[in-house]
Amino acid sequence: ARCVLVLSPGADGVVAPLGEEPESATVAERDLAVARWVLDHGRRAGLGTETLPAAGFTFFPLNSSSKVLGVLAVEPGPEPPAPDQGSFLDAMASQIAAALDRERLSASAQQSRIEAETERLRNSLLSSVSHDLRTPLASITGAASSLLADLPKDAPSGRMELLSTIHEESLRLNRLVSNLLDMTRVESGALELGREWVPVEEVIGSALTRAERWLTNRPVETVVAPDLPLVPMDALLIEQVLVNLLENALKYTPAKTPILVAARPSGSRVEIEVSDRGPGIAAGEEERIFEKFRRLEARGRQGGVGLGLAICRGIAEAHGGSIRAENRSGGGARFVLTLPVEGTPPLAARDAGDGAL
Repeated sequence: ARCVLVLSPGADGVVAPLGEEPESATVAERDLAVARWVLDHGRRAGLGTETLPAAGFTFFPLNSSSKVLGVLAVEPGPEPPAPDQGSFLDAMASQIAAALDRERLSASAQQSRIEAETERLRNSLLSSVSHDLRTPLASITGAASSLLADLPKDAPSGRMELLSTIHEESLRLNRLVSNLLDMTRVESGALELGREWVPVEEVIGSALTRAERWLTNRPVETVVAPDLPLVPMDALLIEQVLVNLLENALKYTPAKTPILVAARPSGSRVEIEVSDRGPGIAAGEEERIFEKFRRLEARGRQGGVGLGLAICRGIAEAHGGSIRAENRSGGGARFVLTLPVEGTPPLAARDAGDGAL
């Protein structure tokens, strides 16, 4: 052979020589097109074969167990090839493919180790910083609340506005810190569920009460099916999910647009829905919005750190349930939390649920 090259696809999908191309080697565009065909089909082609024989090289696929890693290009010399040369080159291609596959798997394993270590360090840092911030934030919030309560009625309006801003922003920071801590608990597996049989409407009511000061001038419709069963859940965590969904609806929808909170049975499960009449969810974002630190452009309200929906999914899955996002008929977005109803509630819980209904 006059020249032997290994060709592989780059990040842009273009087939090119792996490493430095020898000065004596010139691969024409038509030969690269043949190499692309071999890469796509995993079969030998080119000079001396029945497929695209007009090429200047003979191309052998470098097949791994899962895909074609590249192409071995052989330019014949002045002497005609020996009868067993094809088998020899096939064997050579298999050895090259095995070496490339080992290198690829090694690089992938190394990248996975780096990503895991980076994630561990980031979670440790977030957890440490979050714990250290909670005490001063609580002090700031408490001091601002006390000053607001003791403020004279004839105090200048500027002072009232300043104290209100301090109080509101400290509460917002406290929510962000709580989200960081919740996320580290979810990812470390330290999220402990205190399951109890609870009426869903009770949890919805608690969430709406917590979000009441944000929902000013927002029409909220609540629709709870009358035959809704009790659900075994950690009521505080599910309440946090609903609060996050309500806050998300406020961030990404225009002012004064309505929000719907609904609950209904669905076979052996219960679905709780939070819907809005905003711009909806962009195509392809239905799953990506649940990724950590995934932030979209908020409308009017300041966005968070992109953990609210990731925490919602973590809590839902810890309950054996799920959460999904989709566009709503007529415009807007729907977030549907699904929780399993397994087992039979004790008599006392059933009586309490009947009373709540």
